[in-house]
Amino acid sequence: MSKLRIIMKFKRLFASGLALLLTSACASTQPYGQSPGVEVTDLTSLPAPHDAFKIRVMPGEKLTVNVLNSEPLSGEFMVDEEGNLLLPLAGSVHAAGETTTTVSAKIRDALAGRYVRDPQVTVLTSEENIPVYSIGGQVVKPGTYPANIPLTLSKAINQAGGLDKYAKKNEVLVIRNVDDKRYIGVFNIAAIQRGNYVDPIIYPNDIITVGDSAASRRLDKILQFIPLLSYSVILLDRVTN
Repeated sequence: MSKLRIIMKFKRLFASGLALLLTSACASTQPYGQSPGVEVTDLTSLPAPHDAFKIRVMPGEKLTVNVLNSEPLSGEFMVDEEGNLLLPLAGSVHAAGETTTTVSAKIRDALAGRYVRDPQVTVLTSEENIPVYSIGGQVVKPGTYPANIPLTLSKAINQAGGLDKYAKKNEVLVIRNVDDKRYIGVFNIAAIQRGNYVDPIIYPNDIITVGDSAASRRLDKILQFIPLLSYSVILLDRVTN
């Protein structure tokens, strides 16, 4: 068999293999949201949780209480198993399930008039109680990140170092629980970044998963053969001239 025929046969086999790889990549999309009790929705109907950014005090949590100009009444105090906070002079204050603003007001009311004329009280939660969101899949730095202030999906991905080279941009999932029901929102981050869709808000306890592009992985493997293919084309030109 002549060198020309061998090269042309190689090119046909390579082209056939390339087409097969790309076809299989397109057909390899995995379904999602098939578990019972899960509803798949789009960005326009993914519901927002109620009072998502309000931090609630938990039993067993350590709180920092500061009463202005009253050092003996200030300090770190533990919320007991029943959700109560035992404080000097103010006594027992129920805190579990309340926001720090509400707990501050309860302590102020307990101290006002009897012990402090006009108490100024602030309450801070421990770092362990800061709300977070989780992000995984094809991002540079998957993990858990603070969500104590509103942020968008794009910013959440940026916090995780951005998308990696194999990210499937049209398959970014946001899993969210609202009123004891689980939702999965499906987003196209490339379209969002182009301004074609609104950049949705990410809430505490959201789970973001960036899909894996099988086509990109296959393409990387195919590109390994490009130097060999280029050499074959040059050689073919030499033979035919």
